[in-house]
Amino acid sequence: MIVPQVHVPYHRIREYLPFIRKNRINLEVYFSAHILDALSYSEIKGLRSELDYNPSMTFHAPFMDLSPGAVDDRIREITLKRFSDVFAIAALLKPKVIVFHSGYEKWKYALKMDLWLEKSILTWKELVKRAADMEIKIAIENVFEDKPENLRLLMEAIASEHFGVCFDTGHFNLFSTLSLKEWLREIKRYLIELHLHDNTGQADDHLAIGEGNFDFKALFAELQNNRLVYTIESHSKEGVLKSIERLNTVYFPPAS
Repeated sequence: MIVPQVHVPYHRIREYLPFIRKNRINLEVYFSAHILDALSYSEIKGLRSELDYNPSMTFHAPFMDLSPGAVDDRIREITLKRFSDVFAIAALLKPKVIVFHSGYEKWKYALKMDLWLEKSILTWKELVKRAADMEIKIAIENVFEDKPENLRLLMEAIASEHFGVCFDTGHFNLFSTLSLKEWLREIKRYLIELHLHDNTGQADDHLAIGEGNFDFKALFAELQNNRLVYTIESHSKEGVLKSIERLNTVYFPPAS
């Protein structure tokens, strides 16, 4: 049986708290920059006490306007500050994994992947030391990547068991120019987490698993022996429950 995480923005947790507690949801908490500026440690500790069923927890770091591979060192400095704020919260809530966006867009870097890679290595080498000390993992998520090469190169450069890939099915479905098999051939060994949501290849709809045209059957067949964090990224309560049900009846049915 798969017991997944469910992606929830921090500012929506109290709105959904009855649903979260009733269904004993494991959480992937997204912290926006705005939330990071407003949070107090007492509020964070209070939330943990309200989640009295002791859920498994992962984090999603802020990403808007941030650039871990920025050529401009001032931009990278701000990015590191935001990421460090997330680690401060992690010290209190102790997530298993923190997910970050890669920040790579091939057109923004004029197809010069080496520019992005050089600065990215500086960013992640600093942060992976903190992750190792805290016994948590960093997972870099594909967003606009149409191929996995930049992620593979970054994994090879950092070469840490505390640093890996979060494969996002919806983003792959929108942007990839390669097959799923080709992607997994390059990143499978580095996978830590899966972001599971669906679309029809037209927009980032964050539909329930099976509501679009991503091939989940092929994905799970390729990864059946991997011990990964599974995270539902459907953006409705109905979609979350439907996704969890399909995971455990269609793709991972109980043994007869």
